[in-house]
Parts: sequence; structure tokens; C-alpha cells
Amino acid sequence: MGSGKDIRDVLQGAGIAIDDVVSAALELYVPHPGVETRSKAEEVFRRELDLALSDPNLCLLIYGAVLLEEEGRRGNLPNMRSSDYERDLTYLIADEVIGITIAKYVGGYKGTFDYVRYDKAKPGILGQLGPFMDDAVAGLIGGVSANMYTRAVFD
Repeated sequence: MGSGKDIRDVLQGAGIAIDDVVSAALELYVPHPGVETRSKAEEVFRRELDLALSDPNLCLLIYGAVLLEEEGRRGNLPNMRSSDYERDLTYLIADEVIGITIAKYVGGYKGTFDYVRYDKAKPGILGQLGPFMDDAVAGLIGGVSANMYTRAVFD
């Protein structure tokens, strides 16, 4: 890794602990070959998460969502009123695009389907995050979960 920040530290600074991401992911855990138990699922999910977060492109996508969230809270998003940001209006789809992009980048089409599950259910910390971060983290969880279920079979 370079001399820059680690995305885990950036997320922590935004109030998002990796343990909270893992906990949210495991709320929708379903036993599957290779991850028959919750403890095995957590082990494999953490391994897949570490692998995903080693990719600078993914980290930059997540960082973009962090910055959008910060600017939204400050009322600085272009062409958007603060009240619109606060309500996460249905016409705001940039957040969904970020979540889908992250999920598909990490886990392909399977990741996209898992993103939708997490985005709708909003387990754990996802229900507490703003409009950009809930989708970015749901995308991360969706992509990593898809990889967990797919690759766990081969462990």
C-alpha cells in the first residue's frame, strides 16, 4: 500500500467500523456450502472484504461516496437543496449508481443482486447511514457477500 490513507481509517472517521460492516452483512447470512456456520461465514467474509479493500479503484469509489456524504451534510452538493439531500429523494439516483457500481465491480452481477437485498433490508449500520454511504456500503457488502458465497465452495 502507498503512503496515503487506508480506506478502513477513512470509513472509521466517517463513523463506519469494519466490525459494523461485517455485522450488517451477517444479518442476512444464509447457510451455504463452504459457509455452513455463521462463524465460518464471518471468517470468509472478512477475508473477502480484506481482498476487496486492497483494490485502490474500489477504495476511490468508496472515498467518493464519503466525500459526497460530507458535502451533502454541509449543503454543498451542486443543484441540490440541503433538504433534498436530507430526505434522500427518489429522484436522487447517483447514490444508487455508486452502490450498484461498487457491487458489480467487486462481485459481478451476483454482487449487484446481493446489493439489492442489502439496500432494501438496510440491516445494521446501513439503516443509520446517509444516502450515499448506505448505498456504497450496501454495494461493498453485496459484492463481498457474492464472492463469499461463490468462493467458499472451493475452500
